[in-house]
Amino acid sequence: MSAKSAISKEIFAPLDERMLGAVQVKRRTKKKIPFLATGGQGEYLTYICLSGNENQIFTLLKWLLFYTSQFSGGSYSFLTNKKPTQASITKVKQFEGSTSFVRRSQWMLEQLRQVNGIDPNRDSAEFDLLFENAFDQWVASTASEKCTFFQILHHTCQRYLTDRKPEFINCQSKIMGGNSILHSAADSVTSAVQKASQALNERGERLGRAEEKTEDMKNSAQQFAETAHKLAMKHKC
Repeated sequence: MSAKSAISKEIFAPLDERMLGAVQVKRRTKKKIPFLATGGQGEYLTYICLSGNENQIFTLLKWLLFYTSQFSGGSYSFLTNKKPTQASITKVKQFEGSTSFVRRSQWMLEQLRQVNGIDPNRDSAEFDLLFENAFDQWVASTASEKCTFFQILHHTCQRYLTDRKPEFINCQSKIMGGNSILHSAADSVTSAVQKASQALNERGERLGRAEEKTEDMKNSAQQFAETAHKLAMKHKC
């Protein structure tokens, strides 16, 4: 089981939440530790996680169906404007020598004020998150992992925050739109729907041809029976 799957199962599932996305990070700058602070727990891995309750996940899935229908030319009346009751960003840590994860700081999505991608002209693993009462400077494990997390975070904010949405600055265009993973997911779903529809059509055509052949065989059998009966009557006479 991957670390992110374990976090989802261990940290969020017991609270009826589902992890929407996560990125492994480390600080760009060392955090100031109070002079009297002692007894640290050693090295650790840090993950920034975006999560939502089951209502939000259900709504996201319905949005994806609606979004996909725009590509396939279909329509869905399944979509609702119901807003999630909870969406949050959580800092999760795994300390050295431990297989379990620990929930640390947590912020409601409404508390997020600014997302800084640092450099809009190149793939960069660095980013900043500014909340009402906190500011952190991070480096993701990879630039692509940061990009994926930003795309999910941006979509979630745009879709479900009605007031005071966070500002996304210094972000690449692919994060704000364009060829995002959401488009890719929609394309994948659309492709799957089209393939399934084509398979059903082909199956229907095969069934139609089978029915025609069955009817022809039935007619041939009836004609053969009638001919055999006539020959039998002729020889009997």
